[in-house]
Order: sequence, then structure tokens, then C-alpha cells
Amino acid sequence: MRPLFIVRTVATLALAWAAAAACVALHTPLPWMIGPLLATSVVSMAGGPTESWGPLRNAGQWTIGAALGLYFTPQVVALIGGLWWAIVLGIVWALFLGWLFGAWLYRVHAPRMHGVPAPMLRATSYFAGAIGAASEMTLLSERENARTDLVAASHSLRLLIVTVTIPFALQFSGLHGLDILPPTLRVVNWPGLALMALLTGAGALLMDRLGRANPWFMGAMLVSMGLTMAGQSLSAVPQGMVNAAQLVIGVSLGVRFRAEFLHTAPRWLASVALGTVGLMGVCALFAGALAWATGLPWVTLLLGTSPGGITEMAITAKVLQLGVPVVTAFQVCRLIAVLMLVDPLYRRIYPPSAPEGAVG
Repeated sequence: MRPLFIVRTVATLALAWAAAAACVALHTPLPWMIGPLLATSVVSMAGGPTESWGPLRNAGQWTIGAALGLYFTPQVVALIGGLWWAIVLGIVWALFLGWLFGAWLYRVHAPRMHGVPAPMLRATSYFAGAIGAASEMTLLSERENARTDLVAASHSLRLLIVTVTIPFALQFSGLHGLDILPPTLRVVNWPGLALMALLTGAGALLMDRLGRANPWFMGAMLVSMGLTMAGQSLSAVPQGMVNAAQLVIGVSLGVRFRAEFLHTAPRWLASVALGTVGLMGVCALFAGALAWATGLPWVTLLLGTSPGGITEMAITAKVLQLGVPVVTAFQVCRLIAVLMLVDPLYRRIYPPSAPEGAVG
């Protein structure tokens, strides 16, 4: 690495730690993630030289994945297995809602963005509205000749809004500490932790070599899940490691917001922000319906079906004690399904022969 990059990375981490410490003192929700996220995003948009080092982000996702896998005891897996129909409904809901959001973006902006051809704007709107991982949706949109800058900006803004809004709303409403599931392992055993780090690290590396989505999170979590389901309780993950992981994840999200972000089609971003608020509202209603049908806490299903990222929503569930396994199961299954289906559905809904002015 270049010396300047190292200096910027260290300075960004120092800024993030200071922001996290301030949030801890202020008793804000998720201080170790939200503090760094807000601080680095503000400084980045102001033109500050912030940097995020990829291996640190990967280590953070690996740590969170390993910690979340410890919740999947046989009893919890049996509970989740009985919710398969609700998880399928959640997937269908996410695909429908993403399409609807994209169609709304197209209708709003088609009359204004005269310099963008209709097929390009249609692809841009569709993948910007899809409820999936930002990097994967951006790559898929590139294949369909979309405006990838708008797609990436849309997902970054939506993730920022959801990640900041929902934890604050839950903490200040008192809707936390409602976990109905048995507590996870809390004892740190250093030899066991070293073995778990080796095994989960191998799982993450394998997923990375296979080119899977979120490999460092998914690979570590799947291995940790397998060990827990088999009754192998090696060790808890130290809270200090979890805090550090949240910090580097917050930094990796915050540095996306560069100075040019503010100049990226302001009307488009305003529409995305407004639409994201609407998405959270209808997801809250959908979660209420699922809570009535399943008997699970509404707030747990809210996190499971919200239009946020899997890592961020799982961290929220863990810190606020809101049913980590259920939230993770909903989010993981949705992520896999969206990655597999969103592009084929686009080609099905908007075939190449569709008229130029068609609006979906």
C-alpha cells in the first residue's frame, strides 16, 4: 500500500473511533456502526480524504458472520423451519416491492430525463429499486446498459436511510430486548475461538473463491451455523471484536458518499429518499401482517423484511436483542432469491422487443 493511503486509512479509523465513542457517551443505538457511518459520510461528502481498506471490511463481515452463526441452535433451526412459508412470502414481497419502486422511479423521471434513452432509464429504475445488495445490483444493471452511477447512488442512499432510521426508531420507541429465543453462547474460550476463526475463515475464503455474494459474511456464518447446529460450542466472539467489526463496516459504508454524490441527479436522489421512506412504511405494515399470522414479535419481522442490508439489519437485531436468527434467515433467503431472480425477471417483464416508450 502507498504511504498516503495508509495515512488516510488510519486517519479515517481514528475519526470513526471518535465518532463511535461520542455515540456511546450519548447512548445512541448501534454506536459502533452508526457513529462511524455518519462521521465518514459527512467528511467524505465534504471532500475529506477518507479511505476504507478492503481487508478490514472483509474481517468485519467475517466477525459478524461468525458471531451470528452462534444463534442457530437446533431449537432455533426447528423454529425457523416452521416459518418457511413466511420466508417465501417475504421473498415474493421483496421482488414485488422492488419492481413497484422501480416502476415508480421510471414514471416520475421519464418526462424529465430527456437525455437518457427509455430502455436505459427503464433498466436504471428497475435495478435501483430492486431490494438487493448494492454491488450486485450495480453489476447486474451494467449488463443491461443502465446508468450504474444512479443505481449505485440509489442503493447507497437507501441503505444509509434505513440503517440510521430504524435503529433510532426502535430504541427510542422502547422496542428492544424482546428476544423470545434462548441466549447465545457468551463465554470466550481462546483456544476454541482460534479454531473457530480458522474454520470460519476457511469458509469465507471458499465462498470468495466461488464468487458468491457477501462471501466473508456468508461463508463465516454458514460454518458457524453448522458448528452450532451440530452442538459444537467452541467459543463466543469477544464484544471488542464485534464492536471493531461494526466500526469498519460503518466506515466502508460511509466512504461511498464522495463529494460528487451530492451532484448526482439531485431530483433522482430526492425521489429515492422519498421512496425509501415509503418502502419502510409498507414493510412495517407487511411485518404486522406476518406477526399476526406467525405469532412472532412485529419488530423482529420488521427487521427481517425491511429494505436494508443483511449485515446492517442483523447487527441491529443482535445489539437490540430482537431475534437474530429469524431476522438473518429472512434476510439471507431474500438476498439469495433476489440475486438469482431479479435479472431473469427483468428480461421477462421488459423483453428487448418492448416499445421504447413502454412504462412498467
